[in-house]
Amino acid sequence: MTENQPAKPKGTGLAFAYVTTLFFAWGFVTSLIGPLIAAVRRVFELSYTEATLTTFAWFIAYGVASIPAAALLGRLGYSQAIIVALVTMVAGCLIVPIATLADFYPGVLIALFVIASGVTLLQVGANPLVAALGNPKSSHARLNFSQFFNSLGTTLGPLIAAPILLTGGVFAADAIITDPATRAESLRSIDLAFLAVGLFFAVVAGFIFTARKTINAAAPVPTAEDRMSPLVALKSPWAVFGALAIFFYVGSEVTIGDLLTNFLHSPEILNLPLATAGSMVAWYWGGAMVGRLVGGLLMLTKIPATTILIFNTAVAATLCLVVTQTSGTTAAYAAIAIGFFNSIMFPTIFTLTLERSTAPVPATSGLLVFGIIGGALLPPIAGQIADNSATLNPVFYVPLIGYILLVGFAFAASRARVRNAPAVDGTPGGH
Repeated sequence: MTENQPAKPKGTGLAFAYVTTLFFAWGFVTSLIGPLIAAVRRVFELSYTEATLTTFAWFIAYGVASIPAAALLGRLGYSQAIIVALVTMVAGCLIVPIATLADFYPGVLIALFVIASGVTLLQVGANPLVAALGNPKSSHARLNFSQFFNSLGTTLGPLIAAPILLTGGVFAADAIITDPATRAESLRSIDLAFLAVGLFFAVVAGFIFTARKTINAAAPVPTAEDRMSPLVALKSPWAVFGALAIFFYVGSEVTIGDLLTNFLHSPEILNLPLATAGSMVAWYWGGAMVGRLVGGLLMLTKIPATTILIFNTAVAATLCLVVTQTSGTTAAYAAIAIGFFNSIMFPTIFTLTLERSTAPVPATSGLLVFGIIGGALLPPIAGQIADNSATLNPVFYVPLIGYILLVGFAFAASRARVRNAPAVDGTPGGH
């Protein structure tokens, strides 16, 4: 260590390990929405449009809670804000059995909104914290490592949840959906899944509470700049452009992930039992996990990030087009393969935007987090298309349009002037 290098705070590596568990936690719970859509659609006898309101309730929280979450982080600091986030998520999980006992679907939506509000605060705190825990030059590598665990959570979520949510009760052979006994059995399965997730969050909260002194010692102290409103970034065209790109990326990714269970289950595609189809969604999220490792290695070479983004968005758009025009295994595996090419989009869009934005990094980052509400608005549009189509293939026109727009963003970024190159050191991790 030279005299010009600041001493590494004691416990930084340990604090990083603690915080990385949070990436797994929110990845795991976010991936439950896909199997849950298939479950509530049968149990509550919903249309696709009504069922995808679960996605709306989840992702609208990013738009509602992101700015208050930033203010709360500035007031409480990292460890306390993270604990508040996890407690909020536990509370949301406890609302689920109350809603199912009352046979009240809007109650499930309220529960999901509460959980997602906690996840929003978790991301606002954990993303910049990971970037700050160590040498700034290696922050991008740390964030990719944390993103890997986020993808691990999204991969394991459907594998664990689908057999719980989509077997027995109304999903059993010859089950009659109007039979109160079978409905009650399926409702209790939903309860079991979310009570187990709530217990997991409670354990993580206790884990972070015991490690709070280590995290506080290694974490930076929030400044006035950290509390700056994301609205300042509206003055930067590139910040707005990047937020729109995040909007369409998250909306496209979530639309596919949430309807993939029913898509693979449909007779025209694989005609699988719902539980089996739900478990296969793990391949979609697992592809993103593998893709992040491959993309991270490629970014260590001289290949520009814009080139990789152009390639991935173009391939994802092509795969969506294939799905709309084919059926059977071709359509099924084309849809699943999109996950691999989704992998690097979120962090790359973030990085490219931060480098080109004229607004302060914290303000730009806040506006980009706000853009995640695309996951709330695009899936219901896809749900309406599904309700008015003979098959689910036309649903993929929604992400097809999204990826085409992202190709345009990537090309524009490749030609735009870099204004803030060091901004990559503060890029948040996966959503």
